[in-house]
Amino acid sequence: MSEPKKDAPRRYIVDGAGQRVLVGLTISETIEFEALDKPDTRPKAHLIGEAARVRQARHGERWVELYVKHERAWSDWLAQTRARLEEPPLLN
Repeated sequence: MSEPKKDAPRRYIVDGAGQRVLVGLTISETIEFEALDKPDTRPKAHLIGEAARVRQARHGERWVELYVKHERAWSDWLAQTRARLEEPPLLN
């Protein structure tokens, strides 16, 4: 669903427990997002039937939910970082 680019900034941080997570997501959400983000390489026969289509749609919805949560946190993090960089240094 997404493609990494060489010039894309890193969106991972190390959380308080020392685990590499996507900004704004917990470790379990990061693992879930990465699993949902991988292309499905299984044979497409499993998509036959309404239940399979519903399951596929739910996976897509969950991916979007996690992505939006991450993207909002990422935008906030960038804004905070820029604000800190633009603050003039304090002189004593």
